[in-house]
Amino acid sequence: MCLAESGVWRADGGYCPDGRYSVDRRRFISAVVAGIAGPFAGVACAGAKGAAEPVRGYGPLRPVPDLRDGKVRLHLPDGFAYRSFSVAGDAYDDGSTVPGRHDGMAAFSGPKGSAVLIRNHEVAGPVGAFGDRTRAYDPMAGGGTSTIQVTRYGEVISSAPSLNGTMMNCSGGPMAWRAWVSCEETVNGPDVGDDHTGADNSTLTRKHGYIFEVPVGRAATARPIRAAGRFPHESAAFDPSTGAVYLTEDNFSFPSGFYRYLPPRHPVLAGRLLDGGRLQMLAVDGVARKNLSVGQEPGSTYPVTWVDIDDPDPGFTGLPSYDDAAQAVGRQGRVKGGAIFARLEGAVHHNGTVYFVSTQGGAAAPGEPAPDGFGDGRGQVWAYELWSRRLKLVYESPRSSVLDLPDNVTASRRGTLVLCEDGDGDNFLRGLTRTGEIFDFARLQPIAGDEGAEFAGTTFGPAGHTLYVNLQAEQGMSIAIWGPWERGPF
Repeated sequence: MCLAESGVWRADGGYCPDGRYSVDRRRFISAVVAGIAGPFAGVACAGAKGAAEPVRGYGPLRPVPDLRDGKVRLHLPDGFAYRSFSVAGDAYDDGSTVPGRHDGMAAFSGPKGSAVLIRNHEVAGPVGAFGDRTRAYDPMAGGGTSTIQVTRYGEVISSAPSLNGTMMNCSGGPMAWRAWVSCEETVNGPDVGDDHTGADNSTLTRKHGYIFEVPVGRAATARPIRAAGRFPHESAAFDPSTGAVYLTEDNFSFPSGFYRYLPPRHPVLAGRLLDGGRLQMLAVDGVARKNLSVGQEPGSTYPVTWVDIDDPDPGFTGLPSYDDAAQAVGRQGRVKGGAIFARLEGAVHHNGTVYFVSTQGGAAAPGEPAPDGFGDGRGQVWAYELWSRRLKLVYESPRSSVLDLPDNVTASRRGTLVLCEDGDGDNFLRGLTRTGEIFDFARLQPIAGDEGAEFAGTTFGPAGHTLYVNLQAEQGMSIAIWGPWERGPF
């Protein structure tokens, strides 16, 4: 059932008047109550503290050697330890080679307290598929996912390719039916001009720019969900009360949108994410093309509506430029009033709220140069409350030393957000508490000759014992971190 506009429960199946699904009443009420008492109930306070000084968190950071090889890769608080694993160039169990560019990731419970990790590889260009090319979506594309079973101390039990032949698999999101949705952050294909890398798109055999489902425990079918859009996808967050999948767009040099995909049947009931649904973009109610990429007043809150994307899966003739093709879906939404964001990246659903990150959103930091790409700020964190259908500003970075270009995000059991940075200087894992205070949890030891190294794919394992995170670097790897979580906000 769902709550109709009149406040009367419906039981007739299909969409509710506002685009939600008819689902079990008890589950929906639970989601609403959880949303009301969600982790950022004090969001107005968080906005007011947009320039708050960092808090202590878990205490000062110190260099800690990696238990795998003794090399210092992270600076962590006292009491925490870590081990790296599944390094680019290692072998999977089938003898094929682990690719690089480790990115978004989710952890699922495995046998005997282990974790099953599904991890993206953000590999660009027509470089050829890793793993078994006969299973590849496009044998010329080098991205995809790995599935790795590990102990809570980062010891690998098994590993295998699980999706291959995709491209620029940036982030995604865990789904309630034990699957990962992996997102392609590109619209490359043989029908599109070459992107900024100059790689020859004519060698590709399939269109790219889609989301793919990767089930736990078996290889993906490599079938794109085309109705969920062809645009530079970043992350996916699932709302179990409605079946909607919320999607972020990272269109680096152009405005980005916040979307939701409404599949034709609730995915938990279907057991998978079905194609053929409806794609919509968020718009601020009563304000067409509201520019949310710029600096916002503390505690800003907006009622929202959703506009349909009429052609979510555009095909192109005449070989348009990559830049034109990348904006084809977003332009449709903005023509209808869709809101403008700057580089939307990580997203996570927690207690009836979808939190998502605008990497370059906000006001320009005084005295600091603007980053490359669309948006002059150092980052915003937004919350879309599913129960109220309102968008709230959780946090806006006042300067890079506090929060510098946040990227992937996850939530702890206590509701504290974990933010991966993608800045130009030192990169941190930062915590953002429910009261809007920010703190440093981990610092990446700079890697000589690899200034672009960054954190990605943060996710807590079963029971919250371990925080798994990826190091996206010239030699990418995954890392398991554990320690006295009870001592601080996580």
